[in-house]
Formats: sequence, structure tokens, C-alpha cells
Amino acid sequence: MEGNFQISETTNLLRKIKEFTRSIVEDLAEGKSPEISINRFRNYCNDPEADCFCSSDEPKGREILTLRKRSQTYRIDMLLRVLLIVQQLLQENRHGSKRDIYYMHPSAFKAQSVVDRAIADICILFQCSRYNLNVVSVGNGLVMGWLKFREAGRKFDCLSSLNTAFPVPVLVEEVEDIVSLAEYILVVEKETVFQRLANDMFCKMNRCIVVTGRGYPDVSTRRFLRLLMEKLQLPVHCLVDCDPYGFEILATYRFGSMQMAYDIESLRAPEMKWLGAFPSDSDIYGVPQQCLLPLTEEDKKRTEAMLLRCYLKREMPQWRLELETMLKRGVKFEIEALSVHSLSFLSEVYIPSKMRSEGSFH
Repeated sequence: MEGNFQISETTNLLRKIKEFTRSIVEDLAEGKSPEISINRFRNYCNDPEADCFCSSDEPKGREILTLRKRSQTYRIDMLLRVLLIVQQLLQENRHGSKRDIYYMHPSAFKAQSVVDRAIADICILFQCSRYNLNVVSVGNGLVMGWLKFREAGRKFDCLSSLNTAFPVPVLVEEVEDIVSLAEYILVVEKETVFQRLANDMFCKMNRCIVVTGRGYPDVSTRRFLRLLMEKLQLPVHCLVDCDPYGFEILATYRFGSMQMAYDIESLRAPEMKWLGAFPSDSDIYGVPQQCLLPLTEEDKKRTEAMLLRCYLKREMPQWRLELETMLKRGVKFEIEALSVHSLSFLSEVYIPSKMRSEGSFH
């Protein structure tokens, strides 16, 4: 039944694409400039005092593209070029990455960002997600722990080797038969921390699932995490560096990104809790002074900009206070700084103590 549903969905999308391109051709044949209406979305504004509706997934405006404006002619051209490639992927039941699409016409696209924008416009136009277009991310995330599942017929049995890293599936919509004995999900910012936990046999000692996006998380990692949350109904904790970049990653997991605000419901983890590292952890856990690095001017500007985001004051005032504390102190530190005490300090002391004291901020 699921396969039939997917075929029906693809057929419907192909029909919409055909109708859209036909309307463009008809307008041009009649000597008229086509008008393409694209909704605009955002998941936050930069006014913490605003009585806004940014938390809603409804459109926050509209943009009209027309050939009458020279600046928009190129954008329409690129949108149609990418749409033609997408149509071919759907018709042939193949998948491709954004990078694959770029290299089909690199001289025309000029930059990857042009393809990215065209794909976003297409998703908004046809009210779908990237996976509906058969456009997939090049998988970057890793997972280990008390979990097994299938993806497009492939078996992922993390349970058979609890502390072995498995790649996060690329075709997340084809993941099925999810089985888990975990009590919680732990998301860590970096692969180095993930490997530290693997070396310490963390998942053998703790019934959990550990996920990392290896830095800024890609779509597959975020979508997979959202799927696990929906299917397993487990609490999710996030561990990131105590610096502006780490906080940005935390916010992306929890609230989604501005670039993909149109698809925010399938990508954010709304119940995620912040486990650490907090600015105060440097005192509580005795991080040496030499491990505390001064915030750069760029760090300060990034932090000040994040403090303006409406969702922090509206939904996460405690997170905002921690961010203000980091800015006031003027220092940052990496999670690995906790290993100054011992290599296993993170897995044997820090994380267990945080979990026992319910040190996560909702």
C-alpha cells in the first residue's frame, strides 16, 4: 500500500509540473509575461518584543516573479531548468543530490546557491518537500545505540553492535520497521564527541541512541531525528560546544533553519532539550582557564544577532539567559575541554550527572 501511495503522489506531482509548464508556454505564446507567485516563509523575526506569528507554519508574505523585471528573468530561467531535471528524476524514478543537479549545467547555474534557491522555490510552488522531488542530501550523519530499522530494503542493525557508527539513512521516507529499546536520544554536535562516546562504550552502559550531524546537520539527519521522535516518543537531549556556532546548531535542530522554513514541520525537533555545555559548566566542572577562549568580534556579533530572535524570548527564555551569560563572560569552550580531567570524563561523569540532575533546558 505504501508503494502505491508513493506512486500516486509522484503521478500527482508530475501532473502539477505539466500544468505549470503548460501555463508558462501559453502565456509566452500569447505575448504575455508569466507571473509566478511564490509564498515566503520564516521561522523567526529579529524583534524579541514583536507580537508575531513566526511560530506558525503559514506563509509570511508573497513574491511575484515576472519576466518584466530583468533581475528576475535569470531566476525564472534557473527555476525552469531545475524543474526539468526534477521532472526527469521523477519520471525515471531516480534520485539526485543538489550537487548532482548543479553539475548538470555548471556554466548556467554559476553557483550552488542558485540551484538551492530554485529547489526551495519549486518546493514552495508545489507545496512539497525535497524528498518528494527525488532530491536527496548527501548523507553526513551517524547513529549508534539501541536501534534497528530498514531503509529501502537495507537492514540497519545497530543493536548487534551498540557502539558502532552506522550512517544516517538518506532516503528517510523509506525507513520502516523501527525497533528500539532505548530510553532517550542523545544528539551530539561533533563526530569527535560521537567517537569519544563510542570508544567509552557509552551505549553499552546507557540505553540510548546517539546521533550526530558531524557539525551543522544536513536535511537527512534532521528528518531522521524527527522520524525517531515521532515513532519512538523518546526524550531528546542535545550536547553542543559552548560557543555561538554550537548554539546555532542547537537552534537549527530545535527550531529549524530560515533557509528551509517552508518545510519546518518535518525538520525540527520541538521537544529537544539542551543538555549542555552551558557557560556555567566551566565553573561547575572545573574547566581550566587555558581552555577558555575569548569570544572573537565575529562571535559577539553572531551572539547579539541570535539574541534578537523572537523564538528565544517567546519559547526559550532560559536559553536566552545562557546566551547572554556567554556574551557577558566573553569566553567560549569546546565540549572536549571537559576531557582535561580524564578521557572518559564526558561519558562517565558529565553526561550522567546532567541526566541525573535533569540539567537539560527545555
